[in-house]
Amino acid sequence: EMIDDELVLLSDDLPSSGASPAGSPPPWKLLVVDDDDEVHTVTRFVLGNLRILGRPLQLYHAYDSRQGRSELCSHPDVALALLDVVMETERAGLDLVSYIRDELHLSECRIMLRTGQPGYAPELAVIQQYDINDYRTKAELTNTRLITTVSAALRSYQQLHALAEHRRGLELIVGAAADLMEQHAITNLAEGILTQLAALLKLPVDGIVCSQRGAPFGGDGEKCYVVGAAGRHAAYIARPLDELPDRRVVRSIQVCVAKRQHVFAPDHTVLYLKAAPNQEAAIFVDSGNAVAAMDRPLLEVFVANIAACFRNVKLVERLHDLAFEDQVTRLANRLQYIADLESAARARRDVIAALIDIDHFADLNDGLGPDVGDLLLIAFATRLREHLGDGCRLARIGADVFGVLGPASVVNADHLGALCYEPFEVGEYQLPITVSIGLCRHFEESATGLTLLKRVNIALNRAKRSFSSHYEDYRPELEENTRWRVEVLRQLRQDFQAGKLEVWYQPQVALASHTVTGLEALVRWPNGKGGFTQTPDVFIPLAEYSGLIVQIGVWVLEQACAEHVRLAQNGFTGLTMAVNVSIGQFRKAGFVDDVARALKNSGMPAELLELEITESIAMDEPRIVRQSLDALKQMGVRIAIDDFGTGFSSLGQLQNLPIDRLKIDRTFIQEIAQEKRGLYAETIVGLAGDLKVQSVAEGVETPEQAAVLRRLGCTTVQGWLYGRALPRAELDRWLRSPPLEVTVGHQPLA
Repeated sequence: EMIDDELVLLSDDLPSSGASPAGSPPPWKLLVVDDDDEVHTVTRFVLGNLRILGRPLQLYHAYDSRQGRSELCSHPDVALALLDVVMETERAGLDLVSYIRDELHLSECRIMLRTGQPGYAPELAVIQQYDINDYRTKAELTNTRLITTVSAALRSYQQLHALAEHRRGLELIVGAAADLMEQHAITNLAEGILTQLAALLKLPVDGIVCSQRGAPFGGDGEKCYVVGAAGRHAAYIARPLDELPDRRVVRSIQVCVAKRQHVFAPDHTVLYLKAAPNQEAAIFVDSGNAVAAMDRPLLEVFVANIAACFRNVKLVERLHDLAFEDQVTRLANRLQYIADLESAARARRDVIAALIDIDHFADLNDGLGPDVGDLLLIAFATRLREHLGDGCRLARIGADVFGVLGPASVVNADHLGALCYEPFEVGEYQLPITVSIGLCRHFEESATGLTLLKRVNIALNRAKRSFSSHYEDYRPELEENTRWRVEVLRQLRQDFQAGKLEVWYQPQVALASHTVTGLEALVRWPNGKGGFTQTPDVFIPLAEYSGLIVQIGVWVLEQACAEHVRLAQNGFTGLTMAVNVSIGQFRKAGFVDDVARALKNSGMPAELLELEITESIAMDEPRIVRQSLDALKQMGVRIAIDDFGTGFSSLGQLQNLPIDRLKIDRTFIQEIAQEKRGLYAETIVGLAGDLKVQSVAEGVETPEQAAVLRRLGCTTVQGWLYGRALPRAELDRWLRSPPLEVTVGHQPLA
């Protein structure tokens, strides 16, 4: 038996660790599992009133492994389990060890096996196979040895538990670093601080409060706010510090921040953090008594590290602002607008999204300079803020495109369009502007922000192409049409690269002699089944929109030149070859070189090549077009204005262009049989005469149309009345046997 002096010696000799909190500390929980009632009695007698490491013991008793499992489930924070090996089965204790480690995953709990049959399970084998911390026979566990063994186990548990708490705190701080782009990064960091300090000082997290000067999510920069707390204080996170009911905590933090230094009081500690100018924080620690002098340097090192983390958080919050804020207008940017759209969809808010595009902004930017352009953007953003109020989310999406998200009462075409009724004061300028607006109200919950932005952008693009309205509402069929256009363009690109496009040729006939004088090269997209995948009026605009028309145009030019040479070799000499040219080709550097290369490689005479440009190209890009046309004319190439009469030509500009022919659009030919009786055709033929150039009528389908054009003095015609566009394989046969008594100026040699 153990004498009282020995018990006193053991309990007094056990070292204390750190500051002990005031009041009754929580007890160590011990579980005794044994089928021998006497073992429970002896254990209770030896350990019942003992204090180890400054804390009492709380014993829980189970008489078989089933009860042991139940107690472990009820008390997962058991520090030490004393287990009998042989109970209801020969392996009951060992199975309970596996249950603790493998199923409950209680890695910190210390396990001591006790057995009354030492020869039953070899000690070495048991230690190696099972994760236990001690293995004793009941006979060798005298009272002294039992207390010594339990003390060592609890000390080990305390150290492991402290390490686990440190690890959890570090994981929270690392997690906060990964989440710094979120608004709650500061509170995550504060939670990590709470856990670290609690482990460091062996205190409950409930007694620690983190506070910073300034609201954690923006706002008042002078008041102190709670950014981290647990237990009874957790509900006050992100609220002003002075709302905290515990006035001792409030006063202590305020004193610490005011003095800008740590406060070490008899029953609490307040740690001061200064990350940078105007970035201050304080941590209140309810230590219950004064922190030991030896612990203060450790705390100060800890605080220095936390201050560095605090600095990093503030820095990354600034980077977050830069990532989601437009630096010119200080509105949200495209990324933030996408996030706002997605949030609105998930919250199922009744809102409308709009994109507003400033018309012809690039011209203004080029003409007055980018500085004036930026000032206009700022002025436009200011007017949006002033007139749309706090109920709308605003963003700058692109160079001159702004996003709005808000209720239908303000986000509508009339209200947004009215913002531009008054000119904008930009430096010394008063700039009137117009805008195009795309609107979308289709916000299903599953839609992503990017999908919603795509929808409203589809509506905006439709509005920009419209001649009758400055706005467009998104409708699902618009998106379906867009998807169709994208698919057609994808297939066009694929088939062009695979060599599936073809160049067909339509004869041009001199009206006076009914003689074939030339051919027009026209690109076709056969489907391989006797029909066409798409007609030119569908795929040519798509090719122009995508830029693919540049590659297609060069290919058509090369094919037409080569075909012209082949026809000449077969005896059809002297024919002109007309090839359409897009604005994309004119804008491409080296277009004139492309033409020269095609002529040289094929051997075609330049004077028999006629390049057709539309009236809109000639008028919209006069400088670019004039330079290229002059160079082409010097080479000997002929120039024709295609679809003349459908645009709004300036006669002055037209006179300055080196053109050889005007082509009358088919719409004016169709009017010949109507009330207007060819009025526009007559005007264009007369204009061609005044300019001393030839006239060509397209789309001639009836003898009546041909007769009127002959009477008007039109030079040349082409259309179904004389011949459809023909593939290369059929062209020779048609030229040898043309219909309607049409003759070919030069017969084949053989």
